Amino acid sequence: MRAKITYFVTAAVLVVYFVLVGSRGLLLIEQGTLLTVTFGVAVLILPAIGLWFLWKNTQFVRKANALAAELDAEEGLPVDELVRTPGGRIDRDSADAVFAKRRAETEDSPDDWRCWFRLAVAYHDARDTPRARKAMQRAIALHEGRPFGA
Repeated sequence: MRAKITYFVTAAVLVVYFVLVGSRGLLLIEQGTLLTVTFGVAVLILPAIGLWFLWKNTQFVRKANALAAELDAEEGLPVDELVRTPGGRIDRDSADAVFAKRRAETEDSPDDWRCWFRLAVAYHDARDTPRARKAMQRAIALHEGRPFGA
């Protein structure tokens, strides 16, 4: 729940920022000179890129959460079998062992979105965020019945 609150607060702050920056861009364009119009258009591009990025990330999180809910209903979510340090951190060797198991599952069933979801969790536990995201994107694509990368 804490992560959701943080996400929504951050998204709200970003939207307010984009509105403020966008309004400054419009003010520059209203000045009407070549220089201010050029700067105004440049300033408007930044919030547009930011809004697109925020939208894509929100869609990704929504779809990943839907997969998690579906797996939970099937009782297929990965069991937390990780060893933790006294401080609560995941033991690296434990994460590597679980990752090897999840990777083998995925290699055996490369078209099963459930395996890719569990592999994404294993990547996340191993602190490999870029690969965790790619694995989750593949799980989403397989679940939606479309080729990965489309």
